[in-house]
Amino acid sequence: MATCVFIQIRCKPGSTYKVAEDIALREIHSELYSTSGEYDLLLKLYIPEDQDVGHYINEHLLVIPNIERSLTTMTFKAF
Repeated sequence: MATCVFIQIRCKPGSTYKVAEDIALREIHSELYSTSGEYDLLLKLYIPEDQDVGHYINEHLLVIPNIERSLTTMTFKAF
């Protein structure tokens, strides 16, 4: 079973649309939203079960230029 994570992304000023476009072109996300507040984008991502979460995010997402910071929230099946 894949691991669902939510990632908030802060972009360098003026680059949010380009970062969102680069994420969309990679086709790794389930959902992608623009947000207001401390972070610019909210990404829902399913990590394949055979992948390490940290490595997957670093290798597939955080290599995109103009990402300043990210905050990952892991999810767990509660019921």
